[in-house]
Amino acid sequence: MGLRKKAHREAEVSTESLNDIMFFLLLFFLILSTMVSPNAIKVNLPSSKPTKPVENNKKPIHLDVSSDRNYYVESQPVDFGSLESVLTEKIGSNTEPTVVLQMDKDLSIQDAVDVMVILDKLKCKMIWATKPSNGK
Repeated sequence: MGLRKKAHREAEVSTESLNDIMFFLLLFFLILSTMVSPNAIKVNLPSSKPTKPVENNKKPIHLDVSSDRNYYVESQPVDFGSLESVLTEKIGSNTEPTVVLQMDKDLSIQDAVDVMVILDKLKCKMIWATKPSNGK
């Protein structure tokens, strides 16, 4: 009996082009990530075009926040810790209070959120005042 061994072939995977593909994918995601990151970090407060004023029979409460985090309710300086109680006094028996919020554009979004949490707790409508955009 003449049994012959079959020729043994090894399986081989060609990976020469895989390096090029991985390099291009890495380069693509690196460029894409640098383009997306600055927009997610830098947030500028908006400006707006003037519109017709809001009709409101009741006088709104003006809340101003300066760039050094000084709070003013109706031009009176207020500490942030007592801001909620001062606003409660100003609201009084008003069933639909409106607060006009003017914040410096250099403040962080967290500063705005801290004030908005207080206004939401007091069930106030809020108008965020912006500066005119020079006709653009």
